[in-house]
Amino acid sequence: MDTGASVKGDLSGHTKAINSVSWKPTRPFRIVTGSEDSKSAFFEGPPFVFKCTKGDHTKFVQSVRYSPNGEKFATGGFDGKIFVYNGTNAELEKELGSPAHKGGIYAVSWSPDSKQLLSASGDKSCKLWDVESGDAVAEFSMGTELEDQQMSCIWAGNYLISVSLSGFINYLDPANPSKPKRIVKGHNKPITRVALSADCSSLYTTGVDGTVTVWDVATGENDRIGGKGHGNHVSGLVVKDSAVYTAGIDDSIKVIDPVERVYTGVSISLGSQPKMISNLDDGIIAVTTKEICIIRNDKKVGSFPINWDGLCVSSSRDGSSEVAVGGADNLIHVYTLSGNTLTEKTTLEHLGPVTDLAYSPDNHFLVACDANRKVVVYSLPSYEKFNKIEWGFHNARINCVAWSPDSLLVASGSLDTMIIIWSISHPNKHIIIKNSHPQAQVTGLLWLDNERVLSTGHDGVVKIWSVKF
Repeated sequence: MDTGASVKGDLSGHTKAINSVSWKPTRPFRIVTGSEDSKSAFFEGPPFVFKCTKGDHTKFVQSVRYSPNGEKFATGGFDGKIFVYNGTNAELEKELGSPAHKGGIYAVSWSPDSKQLLSASGDKSCKLWDVESGDAVAEFSMGTELEDQQMSCIWAGNYLISVSLSGFINYLDPANPSKPKRIVKGHNKPITRVALSADCSSLYTTGVDGTVTVWDVATGENDRIGGKGHGNHVSGLVVKDSAVYTAGIDDSIKVIDPVERVYTGVSISLGSQPKMISNLDDGIIAVTTKEICIIRNDKKVGSFPINWDGLCVSSSRDGSSEVAVGGADNLIHVYTLSGNTLTEKTTLEHLGPVTDLAYSPDNHFLVACDANRKVVVYSLPSYEKFNKIEWGFHNARINCVAWSPDSLLVASGSLDTMIIIWSISHPNKHIIIKNSHPQAQVTGLLWLDNERVLSTGHDGVVKIWSVKF
């Protein structure tokens, strides 16, 4: 930190790591810090020089914050205590509560008028304090589970917001402390799969931590799927009218009730790790590291062993019962599905492992992408290459491809953070969206309509893009 001193720019006064720092926003300027040595330190300046330490806490000081008017600063510690000090000379004025929380305090935040203070604690609660009287005027109980611990909070204008260990963002309501106004239940870890309901009203996303989130496409409101899921990386997702199917690295496929938004308890054992699942008219098909499985009526009814690692699968959409499976052997294996039996029809060679593929909605094409940075479109039913001009403008492995509803556009997403839009009508033209998910690879794509494409990333973010070719 630059303290304004000409000789030395470091702040001394602590013996262990500093957890928090706050700047007095009014003259005379001051700085306060909180540390793992259980002390807060006070600095006068500029140039800022150490003035004193405050040893009122008995455990880590996790959060220090100056009031907007600069008259006071507050400290919150892992001892569950909150202390309020004079903002100019650091004299202790009072302690809020006795103690303020039953668990460690992770954050404090002042109201814009400097009269109230919001605190967030590991005891799974937030509290609103009247600083003048020292009394708690509202307590927000956020739950009973470990993930309900409150890790941070902020008072932004009229909004009081806290963040749970689960990653949920809670909009607190002082008028009704028993229930947040709104809870944003997005992902705080990389997203693995994305799928849309048939009516395009609901969006489902899955994560590497086993979570499944359902979103209202029109409003952005979301909810977390309840019940016992996979508990870890979700590698497959299929949305049907009456059920949602997920595949996980626990070697199983599980079923979600889309109305109740909860896992039903149905679990279909696969015997090997699934890589992707795809929709069939009367079931689903899964590709694993050892076999291709047919699932009907929530039971495994067909198995086709493979001696190469399967990576992706897609089924045709016109009832022709053709299935394409991409493998780590640099091949697309095309099968004919008759009942519960697969018969290999042909293979299509790529220069790298085939990472994703999809039949077009009109069933005239199959698009595939690979680790060699290429997107290839095949014409059906011959499976001859359609794009004579190489579609190879990505700089790294391509993770996903998706068709627009009219089958005229293809979107591809890559490890290089880019999304590229390709045109069937104009194969030599394309649109590049650079840095679509900054410093994060694109993990999923789908089209909401012919002019909007949705992307998910390793950054845990869902984005919607407007596309005009």
